[in-house]
Amino acid sequence: MGAVNPEGVPAFGAATGSPVALPTLHLVDASLYVFRAWHSMPDEFRDAHGWPTNAVHGFARFLLDLLERERPRHIAIAFDEALDSCFRHRLYAAYKANREPAPEELRRQFAHCKALCVALGLAVLAHHDYEADDLIGSAVHRARPAGYRSVIVSADKDLSQLLGDHDEQWDYARAQRWGAAGVKARHGVHAHQIADYLALTGDAVDNIPGVGGVGAKTAAVLLAHFGSLDVLLERIDEIAFLRLRGAAQVAIRLREQRDLALLCRQLTTIACDAPLDYDGAAASRGEADPEMLDALATTLRFGPMTRRRLRTAAGLEGRDDAAHPSSFPA
Repeated sequence: MGAVNPEGVPAFGAATGSPVALPTLHLVDASLYVFRAWHSMPDEFRDAHGWPTNAVHGFARFLLDLLERERPRHIAIAFDEALDSCFRHRLYAAYKANREPAPEELRRQFAHCKALCVALGLAVLAHHDYEADDLIGSAVHRARPAGYRSVIVSADKDLSQLLGDHDEQWDYARAQRWGAAGVKARHGVHAHQIADYLALTGDAVDNIPGVGGVGAKTAAVLLAHFGSLDVLLERIDEIAFLRLRGAAQVAIRLREQRDLALLCRQLTTIACDAPLDYDGAAASRGEADPEMLDALATTLRFGPMTRRRLRTAAGLEGRDDAAHPSSFPA
Protein backbone atom coordinates (compact mmCIF):
# COMPACT_ATOMS: atom_id res chain seq x y z
CA MET A 1 0.00 0.00 0.00
CA GLY A 2 2.99 2.31 0.40
CA ALA A 3 4.07 4.59 3.19
CA VAL A 4 1.74 5.37 6.07
CA ASN A 5 1.84 7.94 8.81
CA PRO A 6 2.62 7.00 12.43
CA GLU A 7 -1.05 6.27 13.16
CA GLY A 8 -1.23 3.90 10.20
CA VAL A 9 -3.35 6.14 7.97
CA PRO A 10 -1.99 6.85 4.47
CA ALA A 11 -1.98 10.44 3.25
CA PHE A 12 -1.83 11.21 -0.45
CA GLY A 13 -0.26 14.14 -2.21
CA ALA A 14 -2.81 16.33 -3.98
CA ALA A 15 -0.84 16.60 -7.21
CA THR A 16 0.68 13.15 -7.67
CA GLY A 17 -1.53 10.88 -5.59
CA SER A 18 1.61 9.30 -4.17
CA PRO A 19 1.69 8.38 -0.46
CA VAL A 20 3.36 10.84 1.89
CA ALA A 21 4.11 10.10 5.53
CA LEU A 22 2.49 12.71 7.77
CA PRO A 23 1.66 12.53 11.47
CA THR A 24 -2.08 12.70 12.13
CA LEU A 25 -4.09 14.85 14.53
CA HIS A 26 -7.59 13.53 15.22
CA LEU A 27 -10.13 16.22 16.14
CA VAL A 28 -13.51 15.08 17.45
CA ASP A 29 -16.68 17.18 17.29
CA ALA A 30 -17.90 15.76 20.61
CA SER A 31 -21.24 17.55 20.86
CA LEU A 32 -22.50 15.86 17.71
CA TYR A 33 -21.93 12.41 19.20
CA VAL A 34 -23.27 13.34 22.65
CA PHE A 35 -26.51 14.63 21.08
CA ARG A 36 -26.72 11.57 18.84
CA ALA A 37 -26.43 9.27 21.86
CA TRP A 38 -28.96 11.37 23.80
CA HIS A 39 -31.55 10.85 21.06
CA SER A 40 -30.74 7.24 20.14
CA MET A 41 -29.81 5.44 23.36
CA PRO A 42 -32.63 3.99 25.49
CA ASP A 43 -33.55 6.04 28.54
CA GLU A 44 -32.79 3.22 30.97
CA PHE A 45 -29.27 4.16 32.08
CA ARG A 46 -29.07 5.98 35.43
CA ASP A 47 -26.19 7.13 37.57
CA ALA A 48 -25.77 6.51 41.28
CA HIS A 49 -27.99 9.53 42.00
CA GLY A 50 -30.79 8.55 39.63
CA TRP A 51 -29.94 11.00 36.81
CA PRO A 52 -30.06 9.74 33.17
CA THR A 53 -26.74 8.65 31.67
CA ASN A 54 -27.79 7.39 28.23
CA ALA A 55 -25.80 10.10 26.41
CA VAL A 56 -22.66 9.34 28.44
CA HIS A 57 -22.94 5.61 27.78
CA GLY A 58 -23.43 6.19 24.05
CA PHE A 59 -20.60 8.71 23.85
CA ALA A 60 -18.27 6.37 25.78
CA ARG A 61 -18.99 3.55 23.31
CA PHE A 62 -18.26 5.84 20.36
CA LEU A 63 -15.06 7.17 21.94
CA LEU A 64 -13.78 3.72 22.85
CA ASP A 65 -14.51 2.43 19.34
CA LEU A 66 -12.54 5.36 17.90
CA LEU A 67 -9.58 4.93 20.24
CA GLU A 68 -9.42 1.16 19.70
CA ARG A 69 -9.67 1.48 15.93
CA GLU A 70 -7.31 4.40 15.34
CA ARG A 71 -4.95 4.27 18.35
CA PRO A 72 -4.22 7.97 17.84
CA ARG A 73 -1.09 9.52 19.32
CA HIS A 74 -2.47 13.03 18.81
CA ILE A 75 -6.12 13.72 19.54
CA ALA A 76 -8.32 16.48 20.96
CA ILE A 77 -12.02 16.40 21.84
CA ALA A 78 -13.92 19.65 21.20
CA PHE A 79 -17.05 20.57 23.18
CA ASP A 80 -19.50 23.46 22.78
CA GLU A 81 -19.60 25.65 25.87
CA ALA A 82 -20.49 28.84 23.97
CA LEU A 83 -24.11 27.90 23.33
CA ASP A 84 -25.32 31.43 24.11
CA SER A 85 -22.08 33.36 24.67
CA CYS A 86 -20.26 32.84 21.35
CA PHE A 87 -18.88 35.90 19.56
CA ARG A 88 -21.41 35.23 16.78
CA HIS A 89 -24.26 36.19 19.10
CA ARG A 90 -22.75 39.66 19.33
CA LEU A 91 -22.76 39.88 15.53
CA TYR A 92 -26.29 38.54 15.13
CA ALA A 93 -28.57 38.26 18.15
CA ALA A 94 -30.79 35.65 16.47
CA TYR A 95 -27.89 33.26 15.92
CA LYS A 96 -29.09 29.77 16.95
CA ALA A 97 -32.14 31.37 18.56
CA ASN A 98 -34.26 28.56 17.11
CA ARG A 99 -32.69 26.02 19.48
CA GLU A 100 -34.21 25.06 22.79
CA PRO A 101 -31.84 25.22 25.78
CA ALA A 102 -30.41 21.85 26.72
CA PRO A 103 -32.29 20.30 29.66
CA GLU A 104 -30.45 19.85 32.94
CA GLU A 105 -30.36 16.08 32.39
CA LEU A 106 -28.30 16.60 29.24
CA ARG A 107 -26.07 19.37 30.65
CA ARG A 108 -25.02 17.05 33.46
CA GLN A 109 -24.11 14.38 30.91
CA PHE A 110 -21.99 16.79 28.89
CA ALA A 111 -19.99 17.47 32.05
CA HIS A 112 -19.54 13.72 32.59
CA CYS A 113 -18.41 13.25 28.96
CA LYS A 114 -15.75 15.95 29.34
CA ALA A 115 -14.61 14.45 32.64
CA LEU A 116 -14.35 11.04 30.99
CA CYS A 117 -12.05 12.45 28.29
CA VAL A 118 -9.86 14.11 30.90
CA ALA A 119 -9.66 10.88 32.92
CA LEU A 120 -8.51 9.04 29.76
CA GLY A 121 -5.71 11.57 29.24
CA LEU A 122 -7.30 13.18 26.18
CA ALA A 123 -7.04 16.92 25.47
CA VAL A 124 -10.39 18.66 25.90
CA LEU A 125 -11.13 21.86 23.94
CA ALA A 126 -13.88 24.16 25.26
CA HIS A 127 -14.22 27.93 25.47
CA HIS A 128 -16.99 30.33 26.48
CA ASP A 129 -16.43 32.59 23.45
CA TYR A 130 -15.73 30.04 20.69
CA GLU A 131 -17.69 27.08 19.40
CA ALA A 132 -16.32 23.59 18.89
CA ASP A 133 -15.93 24.30 15.15
CA ASP A 134 -13.67 27.26 15.93
CA LEU A 135 -11.56 25.21 18.34
CA ILE A 136 -11.19 22.46 15.74
CA GLY A 137 -10.30 25.03 13.08
CA SER A 138 -7.70 26.62 15.34
CA ALA A 139 -6.18 23.21 16.06
CA VAL A 140 -6.02 22.39 12.34
CA HIS A 141 -4.28 25.68 11.55
CA ARG A 142 -1.80 25.31 14.38
CA ALA A 143 -0.89 21.76 13.37
CA ARG A 144 -0.63 22.22 9.59
CA PRO A 145 2.57 24.33 9.45
CA ALA A 146 4.27 21.71 11.65
CA GLY A 147 3.53 19.01 9.07
CA TYR A 148 0.45 17.39 10.59
CA ARG A 149 -2.59 16.25 8.68
CA SER A 150 -5.91 16.53 10.46
CA VAL A 151 -8.76 14.03 10.58
CA ILE A 152 -11.94 15.83 11.64
CA VAL A 153 -14.41 13.36 13.11
CA SER A 154 -17.78 14.95 12.33
CA ALA A 155 -20.56 14.91 9.75
CA ASP A 156 -21.03 18.70 9.97
CA LYS A 157 -20.65 20.23 6.51
CA ASP A 158 -19.43 23.53 8.02
CA LEU A 159 -16.16 21.82 8.98
CA SER A 160 -15.38 20.91 5.36
CA GLN A 161 -14.12 24.48 4.85
CA LEU A 162 -11.07 23.52 6.98
CA LEU A 163 -9.84 20.71 4.74
CA GLY A 164 -6.42 21.14 3.18
CA ASP A 165 -4.63 18.87 0.71
CA HIS A 166 -3.89 16.06 3.17
CA ASP A 167 -6.75 16.48 5.65
CA GLU A 168 -9.84 14.32 5.94
CA GLN A 169 -13.32 14.60 7.34
CA TRP A 170 -14.84 11.45 8.75
CA ASP A 171 -18.55 10.84 9.25
CA TYR A 172 -17.97 8.07 11.76
CA ALA A 173 -21.57 6.84 12.01
CA ARG A 174 -21.86 6.38 8.23
CA ALA A 175 -18.27 5.17 7.79
CA GLN A 176 -17.63 7.83 5.13
CA ARG A 177 -14.35 9.74 4.70
CA TRP A 178 -13.52 12.52 2.27
CA GLY A 179 -10.78 15.03 1.66
CA ALA A 180 -10.83 18.52 0.16
CA ALA A 181 -11.14 17.06 -3.33
CA GLY A 182 -14.32 15.21 -2.33
CA VAL A 183 -16.22 18.20 -0.99
CA LYS A 184 -17.54 19.34 -4.39
CA ALA A 185 -19.17 15.98 -5.05
CA ARG A 186 -20.97 16.22 -1.72
CA HIS A 187 -21.98 19.88 -1.64
CA GLY A 188 -21.52 21.25 -5.17
CA VAL A 189 -18.75 23.69 -4.19
CA HIS A 190 -15.09 23.44 -3.26
CA ALA A 191 -13.92 23.20 0.34
CA HIS A 192 -12.69 26.79 0.42
CA GLN A 193 -16.11 27.99 -0.80
CA ILE A 194 -18.20 26.38 1.96
CA ALA A 195 -18.47 29.53 4.12
CA ASP A 196 -19.53 31.63 1.09
CA TYR A 197 -21.97 28.93 0.02
CA LEU A 198 -23.65 28.85 3.45
CA ALA A 199 -23.70 32.65 3.54
CA LEU A 200 -25.74 32.62 0.33
CA THR A 201 -28.06 29.71 1.09
CA GLY A 202 -28.36 30.28 4.82
CA ASP A 203 -28.19 27.55 7.42
CA ALA A 204 -31.48 26.68 9.12
CA VAL A 205 -29.72 24.62 11.79
CA ASP A 206 -27.92 27.72 13.08
CA ASN A 207 -30.74 30.17 12.20
CA ILE A 208 -28.58 31.96 9.62
CA PRO A 209 -30.95 33.52 7.04
CA GLY A 210 -28.77 33.75 3.92
CA VAL A 211 -29.91 35.68 0.85
CA GLY A 212 -33.60 35.34 0.13
CA GLY A 213 -34.40 33.22 -2.89
CA VAL A 214 -30.86 31.81 -3.30
CA GLY A 215 -30.94 28.04 -2.92
CA ALA A 216 -28.24 25.42 -3.07
CA LYS A 217 -28.15 25.05 -6.86
CA THR A 218 -28.13 28.79 -7.49
CA ALA A 219 -25.36 29.34 -4.93
CA ALA A 220 -23.27 26.59 -6.50
CA VAL A 221 -23.66 28.09 -9.99
CA LEU A 222 -22.76 31.58 -8.76
CA LEU A 223 -19.64 30.38 -6.91
CA ALA A 224 -18.57 28.20 -9.84
CA HIS A 225 -18.68 31.29 -12.07
CA PHE A 226 -17.35 33.99 -9.75
CA GLY A 227 -15.21 31.93 -7.37
CA SER A 228 -16.09 33.78 -4.16
CA LEU A 229 -18.75 35.91 -2.52
CA ASP A 230 -16.51 38.99 -2.66
CA VAL A 231 -16.05 38.75 -6.43
CA LEU A 232 -19.73 37.97 -6.88
CA LEU A 233 -20.73 41.15 -5.04
CA GLU A 234 -18.24 43.20 -7.06
CA ARG A 235 -19.71 41.91 -10.33
CA ILE A 236 -23.42 41.75 -9.55
CA ASP A 237 -24.26 43.37 -12.89
CA GLU A 238 -22.98 40.27 -14.70
CA ILE A 239 -25.43 37.91 -12.98
CA ALA A 240 -28.32 38.85 -15.26
CA PHE A 241 -26.37 37.45 -18.24
CA LEU A 242 -25.77 34.01 -16.70
CA ARG A 243 -27.66 30.93 -17.80
CA LEU A 244 -29.44 30.83 -14.49
CA ARG A 245 -33.15 30.63 -13.87
CA GLY A 246 -34.40 33.92 -12.44
CA ALA A 247 -30.95 35.48 -12.88
CA ALA A 248 -32.26 39.07 -12.98
CA GLN A 249 -34.20 38.58 -9.74
CA VAL A 250 -31.18 36.98 -8.07
CA ALA A 251 -29.09 40.03 -9.01
CA ILE A 252 -31.70 42.35 -7.46
CA ARG A 253 -31.81 40.37 -4.23
CA LEU A 254 -28.05 40.26 -3.92
CA ARG A 255 -27.82 43.99 -4.49
CA GLU A 256 -30.50 44.63 -1.85
CA GLN A 257 -29.10 42.13 0.64
CA ARG A 258 -25.39 42.72 0.16
CA ASP A 259 -24.77 43.64 3.80
CA LEU A 260 -26.78 40.65 4.98
CA ALA A 261 -24.73 38.32 2.79
CA LEU A 262 -21.50 39.67 4.28
CA LEU A 263 -22.87 39.33 7.80
CA CYS A 264 -23.89 35.75 7.09
CA ARG A 265 -20.39 35.04 5.82
CA GLN A 266 -18.99 36.25 9.16
CA LEU A 267 -21.30 33.79 10.88
CA THR A 268 -20.45 30.84 8.63
CA THR A 269 -16.69 31.33 8.61
CA ILE A 270 -14.89 29.20 11.19
CA ALA A 271 -12.52 31.23 13.38
CA CYS A 272 -8.99 29.82 13.42
CA ASP A 273 -7.49 32.01 16.14
CA ALA A 274 -9.16 30.58 19.23
CA PRO A 275 -6.99 29.86 22.29
CA LEU A 276 -6.14 26.17 22.75
CA ASP A 277 -5.44 24.53 26.10
CA TYR A 278 -2.36 22.60 25.06
CA ASP A 279 1.21 23.39 24.14
CA GLY A 280 2.94 22.39 20.93
CA ALA A 281 1.71 21.96 17.39
CA ALA A 282 -0.70 19.11 18.12
CA ALA A 283 -2.44 17.76 21.21
CA SER A 284 -0.76 14.59 22.45
CA ARG A 285 -2.35 11.87 24.54
CA GLY A 286 -1.44 12.34 28.17
CA GLU A 287 -1.39 10.16 31.26
CA ALA A 288 -4.73 8.76 32.36
CA ASP A 289 -6.07 9.41 35.86
CA PRO A 290 -6.95 5.96 37.28
CA GLU A 291 -8.71 7.28 40.37
CA MET A 292 -10.84 9.71 38.38
CA LEU A 293 -11.66 7.01 35.82
CA ASP A 294 -12.61 4.60 38.59
CA ALA A 295 -14.85 7.18 40.29
CA LEU A 296 -16.62 8.02 37.03
CA ALA A 297 -17.18 4.37 36.18
CA THR A 298 -18.71 3.81 39.61
CA THR A 299 -20.89 6.93 39.54
CA LEU A 300 -22.07 6.30 35.97
CA ARG A 301 -22.58 2.58 36.62
CA PHE A 302 -20.57 1.32 33.69
CA GLY A 303 -20.65 -2.44 33.28
CA PRO A 304 -17.60 -4.74 33.55
CA MET A 305 -16.97 -4.82 29.78
CA THR A 306 -17.02 -1.01 29.44
CA ARG A 307 -14.74 -0.73 32.49
CA ARG A 308 -12.23 -3.12 30.95
CA ARG A 309 -12.30 -1.24 27.67
CA LEU A 310 -11.79 2.07 29.47
CA ARG A 311 -8.88 0.62 31.39
CA THR A 312 -7.26 -0.69 28.21
CA ALA A 313 -7.84 2.58 26.32
CA ALA A 314 -6.25 4.44 29.24
CA GLY A 315 -3.14 2.25 29.05
CA LEU A 316 -3.79 0.78 32.50
CA GLU A 317 -4.11 -2.89 31.56
CA GLY A 318 -1.04 -4.82 32.68
CA ARG A 319 0.15 -1.83 34.71
CA ASP A 320 1.49 -2.25 38.24
CA ASP A 321 -1.56 -1.17 40.21
CA ALA A 322 0.29 -1.30 43.52
CA ALA A 323 1.48 2.20 42.66
CA HIS A 324 -1.81 3.14 40.97
CA PRO A 325 -4.70 1.51 42.89
CA SER A 326 -7.99 1.12 41.06
CA SER A 327 -11.10 -0.98 41.54
CA PHE A 328 -11.50 -1.64 37.80
CA PRO A 329 -11.81 -5.38 37.21
CA ALA A 330 -8.68 -6.94 35.78
